[in-house]
Amino acid sequence: MSSHPVPVPTSSGEAATPPGTLWSRMRADPQYAPEHLALEAVRRLGPEAAEWAARTRAGRPGITPDELATLAVKNFTTLARLSGAVSGVAGLPGAVLDVGVLAWTQARMVLHIAAAHGADPTAPERATDLLVLQRVHKAAETARTALGVAAGRERASRIFTGPEGGPLGGALIKLSVKLAHMAGVRAARKVFAKMVPGAGVVLGTWVNSAATKDLARRAREHYR
Repeated sequence: MSSHPVPVPTSSGEAATPPGTLWSRMRADPQYAPEHLALEAVRRLGPEAAEWAARTRAGRPGITPDELATLAVKNFTTLARLSGAVSGVAGLPGAVLDVGVLAWTQARMVLHIAAAHGADPTAPERATDLLVLQRVHKAAETARTALGVAAGRERASRIFTGPEGGPLGGALIKLSVKLAHMAGVRAARKVFAKMVPGAGVVLGTWVNSAATKDLARRAREHYR
């Protein structure tokens, strides 16, 4: 068998960014944006993480969980570093897109770390892990409660349709703050980076990398 590592899926493909349906859900319900993102990440990204871990173990039978997790961390830290200016959109809308992509990439990384250490990345409790590890909630119990509320609101939105509520600018600000908190960065920094020419690349790269590395450390400690 080949001793070469199986590459972690990169930025290509539909898994690289939050799907349009998730963006719509988060914009309509920004208060529970992190919970909506966590639920969707487990549904969409969990199977990818499980498949990658299985393929890598088959290709490298002697690989340890820590070595497997290291492959994921290196890949997704690179993706997070490059996501700072990915949208190409200026101002607040660009900041929202950037922190959303970063939070999604980080969730993807955590699920791959979980799979590397033998935890099922498709299990519902991974959404709870994401919210605690990304410091949206301090305890698993409160995270589960919030996920239950978000899931209920998601089901209701499929049955009832109505106005989104509130001006677009206000919804975007709330969404930006919520996603930036989840991704471990300050929303104000992202807005600044989008409004000052040239600042986005430098600031986005440093902030995204530092926040993602810190999350990777917590996730590895949690799943070991």
